[in-house]
Amino acid sequence: RRRRWHGLDYAADAFVYIFVQGKFFTLFSLLFGAGFAVMAQRAEVAGRDFTPFYLRRSAGLLLIGLCHALLVWSGDILVMYALVSLPLLACREAPRSWLPWMGVIVYLGGVAMMLLVGAMVSMASAEDIQKMLAEAQQAIAQQRLVYGHGSWMQATAQRLHEFGSSMGALLITGPEVLGMFLIGSWFASSGALVSPERFPRLYVLLRWVALPLGLAVTLLGVAWKPYLAPGAYDLPVTAAMALVTIGGLPMCLGYLAWIVRWRARLGWLAPVGRMALTHYLAQSLLCTWLFYHYGLGGFERMPRSVQLLFALLVFAAQVAVSHAWLARFRFGPVEWLWRAMTYRQWPPMRRGAGQG
Repeated sequence: RRRRWHGLDYAADAFVYIFVQGKFFTLFSLLFGAGFAVMAQRAEVAGRDFTPFYLRRSAGLLLIGLCHALLVWSGDILVMYALVSLPLLACREAPRSWLPWMGVIVYLGGVAMMLLVGAMVSMASAEDIQKMLAEAQQAIAQQRLVYGHGSWMQATAQRLHEFGSSMGALLITGPEVLGMFLIGSWFASSGALVSPERFPRLYVLLRWVALPLGLAVTLLGVAWKPYLAPGAYDLPVTAAMALVTIGGLPMCLGYLAWIVRWRARLGWLAPVGRMALTHYLAQSLLCTWLFYHYGLGGFERMPRSVQLLFALLVFAAQVAVSHAWLARFRFGPVEWLWRAMTYRQWPPMRRGAGQG
């Protein structure tokens, strides 16, 4: 959290930080890994060479992600997914029983890198630390200037600058994403997602042990450092962040367990999941248009508590659009494009066209 909120806005920010931030990111990573395992199984059944197909899929995602990161929003995650999908492919032949343990170890490797960076910063001189803090403050001031008052070309130049910095974060977030990919691969390949009734003990543990334990660890990290000053990245700060990151893993798995438990009641959300990539990009287009200066110019004007209501309204609109779109078409627009890149042919778009 990089801004001091007060009152209702502080409560809203704390809620997002504790229960949302970093939890659904890991959950989506888990589902990506599950999708990888399903595709690998289907390719094996069909007798199709999986590696070229998968590399084209990753390359397509990388291209979409680069366009998103450089032209729309610098907070893109697709580029990282595309890059991390390559070591996931290298783990394809690993024994299934190894996958969850490999995932946890790799995930914790990202946490270890975070602590290592914090230790290195703590060993720097007071003068160097002050310089890093000043540079961080200057970078944030530049972001506010460009996105709050700049043109689209200036924002694009800023995004290009931030893209280079974000690639350095691969050392920390890359292992976390790969770890969740591996855990998700196990959930799909073992049948734990398709047939959860075969794993009752696992899901009970995730709901009633993992989720509360993860929440407790997260709260410990938040209590230790309730406010993270921009640029402060010494060992105490990274240790608090590490606790939040460690707690996010069991919380994510607990969320998954409850979603599986309520899957019959949540079926109305399935169309949104089938158009997740389209909605992800459309959401960036909508929000940059609303908030950046080259759009409606609402940058830093919406209170944190109102942001939660806004997010719910956007999601409700996404649900409605998904149902209406998929009643007529087989794929979301960007999913259709991604599929064309993967299969090297234009798939039929309208329902009733082609097969299935």
